[in-house]
Order: sequence, then structure tokens, then C-alpha cells
Amino acid sequence: MNVMERFRLDGRVAIVTGGGMGLGKAMSLALAQAGSHIVIADIKPDTAEETAKEIRETGVEATVETVDVTDERQVNELVGRVTARYGRLDCVVNNAGITHLDRAESLELETWNRVLNVNLNAVFLLSKAAGRVMIEQKKGSIINISSMSGMIVNTPQPQVAYNVSKAGVIMLTKSLASEWAPYGVRVNTIAPGYMKTKLTEPYFAAGEGMVSKWLDMTPMGRPGVPEELGGIAVYLASDASSYATGSVFTIDGGYTVW
Repeated sequence: MNVMERFRLDGRVAIVTGGGMGLGKAMSLALAQAGSHIVIADIKPDTAEETAKEIRETGVEATVETVDVTDERQVNELVGRVTARYGRLDCVVNNAGITHLDRAESLELETWNRVLNVNLNAVFLLSKAAGRVMIEQKKGSIINISSMSGMIVNTPQPQVAYNVSKAGVIMLTKSLASEWAPYGVRVNTIAPGYMKTKLTEPYFAAGEGMVSKWLDMTPMGRPGVPEELGGIAVYLASDASSYATGSVFTIDGGYTVW
């Protein structure tokens, strides 16, 4: 097979959580351009539907599912609907996440739990539900979005809950990869650095305070943009990465080399 053909996803089906905007949107579009049908699981249906319209222009199917990814019943029902419609589930991108800035000594337990619930527990719930389908299929790819914050402590912002949640995603990825490799199910994680999205663009435009420090500590001297995660998402979803599992793919402009 031609090496480029191994990147094709024609006829496959992917669920992308938080796929309506930002990093999730960019990865959804990239997977669609490679031929995959896309199911956007998001709590913002209007934004998700706008992205779905863009995806359909590439010639694949795109559906929107309004789902609270921290609710196990809703997650199980999501996977059930997708497999009932398509008869398969080839890829899951666990992208939905939140952050919160607060010093550890003043961080409320409720906030800690909310960050861990969205960033880590939800990843486990969808991975578990999708994993059952993929184990039966003897094939599948789960792509978890962690962060460089799961490997280093960012400065100067205090974000202990976020850091811990993303470290948990990395270990969850490795644990699931080790359990499910015998069934042909691969589990990897993408660990982005500072990315400029619609939500963060005003901070980068100001170029002051925390942002100035972030860029000074990034060898490439700039933030990433969502589209720069498209290629790695396609790689991990496709047969091109057939020997990759349990790995952390750090995309951070060199931030973690220092």
C-alpha cells in the first residue's frame, strides 16, 4: 500500500467531544478531510451544528449529539446511537475540557471535582464505552487530549486541578493502551502546549503578563494554532500509526525542552 493511502479514513466513524470549536473543530475537520464520518459530541449544539455544516462540505456525514460527557448514562447512550447508525466506531477523540486558575490553598473542593470530572472522569467514561465496541471489532483508536501541563507545572498561573487532571489523562492513556493492545485497540494522547483559539486569542493579542512569559519560555516564540493538531489527529486515527499505542505526542513549540 502506498504510504499516503495509510492516512486515509474513508468510511470510518469518529466521535469528537467538544468538537464544535477550537481544537476539537480543527481535528474534526482534519479527520473529515481524510474521509471519516464525524459525530460531534458537545454541550453547545448551535456551535457544533455550524461546524457540522463545514464538515459536510468535505463530502462525509456529520451529526451533532448534545451530550454531557460526565454523565455515564448519556455517554453510553451516545455510543449506542452511533453504533446503531453506522454499525461501527473506529475512533474517539476525547477533547472536551475545562481549566481553572486558583491557588491550591484557596481552591474549593467543588471546583477541584468539576475540573477532574470533565477533564479526566469523562475521558474514562467515553473510553470505556467505546472500548467495549472496539474490543469486539478487534480494532479502534482512542485519542485523548491531555496537555504539556500533565508533564510539567506551568508558570506563572496557578492551576493545580488542571495539571493533575491532565497528568491523569496521560496515565489513563498508558493504562488503557496496555490492557487493550491484545484486542487491536490503540490508545494515545496528544499533549498540546499553548494554543491560540477564539477563546485565548485576546490574551495573545495583548501580549502582556502571563502570555509574555509563556512565549519567552517557548523556543518557537509563538503559540500554536488549532490546525496544527490536524495532522497528528489523522495520523493517530489512521493505519499510518498502527504500531503506536500508549504514547504521548507533545505538540508545544518546544516549551518542554527547557
